Amino acid sequence: MRPEQEGGLAPPALMPLLRGLEDLKRIRSAHLAGSVAERLFAAAWSALMAGAHPADVARHTIRQALAATVLGDLDADVLRTAGVPDAPARAIVQSTVEAASAPLAPDLRAWLLDTNAPLPAADPPHFVARLAAQPRAGATAPGRGRLILDPPESHAEHCALAAVFGVLLAPSWGARRETVFLAALAHHLHNALLPDSGFAGEMALGEWLAPVMARATGLALDELPPTLRAATEAACRILPDATTPEGRAFHAADTLDRVLQVEAQLRAAGTSMGFVLREMELVHAGPVKSFQDAVLARMGLAP
Repeated sequence: MRPEQEGGLAPPALMPLLRGLEDLKRIRSAHLAGSVAERLFAAAWSALMAGAHPADVARHTIRQALAATVLGDLDADVLRTAGVPDAPARAIVQSTVEAASAPLAPDLRAWLLDTNAPLPAADPPHFVARLAAQPRAGATAPGRGRLILDPPESHAEHCALAAVFGVLLAPSWGARRETVFLAALAHHLHNALLPDSGFAGEMALGEWLAPVMARATGLALDELPPTLRAATEAACRILPDATTPEGRAFHAADTLDRVLQVEAQLRAAGTSMGFVLREMELVHAGPVKSFQDAVLARMGLAP
């Protein structure tokens, strides 16, 4: 099958869900550091460092991501602290995961809904914090200035979403979920050392690009215990091309995340007041709605 035919296997039905997941880069909470996406990245590496199997880490991470598309950081622990008993708190999260996973391939959905035990945790490798602090370059091309849309995403956010997307897209090419997940988590390890100069900067390095990236990746891999390092290196063998099912799932996920990141920023910049008030119901139905509408009309803010 030709590359364009393989690319044509990507599932358009997942686009609303992928867009919802993309917003996890922009959801933050007062009692937690970083975005939801950054914390998913850190938690995944923490579990891997504690010896959890990559497939279990992938399932746990994606369940959390699916729930967060609706609940944000309202997880079961927060709900219990706020007075919701354990069983209803868990039921709220589970029902949200069930609803969010509706468009997924049946086998993948069944796997995700098969709840698993809590994962072990250990200190994440040092590169996790560095990737969370390292901004992405934005769109660059040789001979052109950068297109930087604020705020920039971090490499941790990008890797987390590429890993989640990769698993959700894996059935389209029959790819192994855990391989795609681990490779996506690790595909920017070099940026723990190297500030992101984008495509233009990489081209400027010329013949030094490959050895510099290899050295920087190796330094990050040195932070992993031997078994996890070997598994990560094995998974990353899919990265250079899209000739394997895992490579296709990864490159589809990586590409979609990069483009949807820009799409989200452009969509926000181009949103009209009419859309926000009418479609998104910023001032929504309730006992004071008529009063609120009258205030907006009087102040010239009604569409």
